[in-house]
Amino acid sequence: MNPQDYILQLRNELREHNHNYYVLDNPTISDYEFDVKLKELQDLEVKHPELYDENSPTQRVGGGITKKFHTVHHRYRMYSLDNSYSKEDLLDWETRIHKILDSDDISYTCELKYDGASINITYTDGKLVRAVTRGDGFEGDDVTTNIKTIKSVPLQLQGDYPQDFDIRGEIMLPIDGFNKMNEIRIANGEDPYMNPRNTASGSLKLQDSTETASRPLECYLYSFKVKDFGNAKINTQFESLQFAKTYGFKVPNHAKKVNSIDEIIAYAEHWETARHTLPYEIDGVVIKVNDLFQQEELGYTAKAPRWAIAYKFKAEQVSTVLESISYQVGRTGAITPVANLVPVLLAGTTVKRASLHNADQIQKLDIRINDYVYVEKGGEIIPKIVGVDVSKRDVNSCVTIYASHCPECNTELIRNEGDAKHYCPNEFGCAPQVVGRIQHYISRKALDIEGLGGETVALLYKEGLVTTYADLYDLTIDQIIPLERMAEKSAQNLIEGVAASKKTPFEKVLFGLGIRFVGATVAKKLAKHYKSVWALANATQEELEQVDEIGVRIAESVVAFFVDVKNLQVLERLNEAGVQLEINEEAQQLTSTVLEGKSFLFTGKLTQFTRDEAKDMVEQHGGKTISGISKKLDYLVVGEKAGSKLKKAEALGTVTILTETEFLELIG
Repeated sequence: MNPQDYILQLRNELREHNHNYYVLDNPTISDYEFDVKLKELQDLEVKHPELYDENSPTQRVGGGITKKFHTVHHRYRMYSLDNSYSKEDLLDWETRIHKILDSDDISYTCELKYDGASINITYTDGKLVRAVTRGDGFEGDDVTTNIKTIKSVPLQLQGDYPQDFDIRGEIMLPIDGFNKMNEIRIANGEDPYMNPRNTASGSLKLQDSTETASRPLECYLYSFKVKDFGNAKINTQFESLQFAKTYGFKVPNHAKKVNSIDEIIAYAEHWETARHTLPYEIDGVVIKVNDLFQQEELGYTAKAPRWAIAYKFKAEQVSTVLESISYQVGRTGAITPVANLVPVLLAGTTVKRASLHNADQIQKLDIRINDYVYVEKGGEIIPKIVGVDVSKRDVNSCVTIYASHCPECNTELIRNEGDAKHYCPNEFGCAPQVVGRIQHYISRKALDIEGLGGETVALLYKEGLVTTYADLYDLTIDQIIPLERMAEKSAQNLIEGVAASKKTPFEKVLFGLGIRFVGATVAKKLAKHYKSVWALANATQEELEQVDEIGVRIAESVVAFFVDVKNLQVLERLNEAGVQLEINEEAQQLTSTVLEGKSFLFTGKLTQFTRDEAKDMVEQHGGKTISGISKKLDYLVVGEKAGSKLKKAEALGTVTILTETEFLELIG
């Protein structure tokens, strides 16, 4: 047999053995025999470098060094899940699902909610081409080199797989593997890792992939993102999990198809107790509408799919002593009280601080210094105090008096009517607000300035070099080099990163301005509607409220921002620096204006294009899509199995109903 054929044979053998061992948990050869074959393949690949394959089984041992994890935009956004904590929450969700779909024929897939690090893996022609962390849902870090070292992640798929797709999953550290890692660390005199989840997440960002390869990480897959499943006739979430197994992915056998809310609740209750028998940690279960076309019909909110919900298990709770209360100032001037606690172990991490939210919460719980308090982590990253053990309270304890002045600049705090938060009004003179606004401006979802991080911003402010984000564009290398931890190369990178940010699209700049209540999604809507920051600055509150999804609170905040002369002066300086303060008309050029002023809604199973493609087509021809049947709707485009929306449109009598083909004909 010639070397090329023998190398291919060895690769296929090793892939099969690897799949049997790590995915099926059914090894067919010993570890020694596997290692002998792997060494033989390594030697042959060294002798024949022209036959190199980045997805060879030999590449799993690691060795690649990643100095910088590059940011990658997700092809399909990675949404968060809405959380529920009670049976009532699940009942409300199920009721909404039935109301939107107007159907009793709805089944669900129940799955375990793995407590690990989310990952998105792209396969083309059956080969792993990229693995990206969740990040902010829109973009994440490329960790392909490290993911390839995880034995349960197939580098080459088997079976009749789709030609091009993304698959989502969770990177986990099984409990036994985690404990063994800690035994080694303790034996070496090192501090043990705190919990499997954080250790798994940190493993993905190790610069040396050999170290990642040494950790017993697992990857459990649970969701496809694909335009075409190819020959596979996959119509449900449950079917997709079964097919994933045939392609070589590791999918635990705990998913269950159910047909009622009672079965959903029974599944959740079972695993709330049975989770302790699993070899890995879970923190809840996930319920998904099973039918993929019904999922498409339900769509998404700004943050989460309507067709899925997470049921979180009851949070772990511990008791400790409240030593003091400190007050933090955010970039908007909002004051957040923080409890400083006697350190206590909670859900695998040592907790020293917990959020107290606001003055009302402190008053409601009657929290006092030296109280024994109950701390809970629940669905929040930051622990919170949920109660006080009054029976242990000192008889001489004093009622907590909320701070009256800013802890940073000593300005008297204000509290607007109807607002739970206190605020420091010293917007341009309070250090955390000034630094926070600039840090927000350079953040990933805003201008994403390479070479400039939050600590450097704080240092630049401390040295008197920046007080607004406009000052960034006046910085020079000579000013930066003398700063702590700065060298000529890092100073040059910072200056180049700031210069490159001038090309950032207007909608990201608008988000970066830090207008209260204007998140990334709202900024995009406002940028598209007003086209430039100057047009937005001249808009009245009434005009703003007419923009789709812009309410009173956002409108008031936008008007207040542009009324402030200091903000206008900063905008003038950004304009002079060459920052994009208006839409690039060339990039936004429409295909036609045939749908101008018209609104569309799509319903039923679409077969000629996806919902995302439909939305893009409407916008490219000057129209807009809306979310429900109303007198504002001009056209309803119906696919197969159209339900309640079609009935409502017909009853309304003012909506033009089109098939998919008629819609395509309409836009030419």
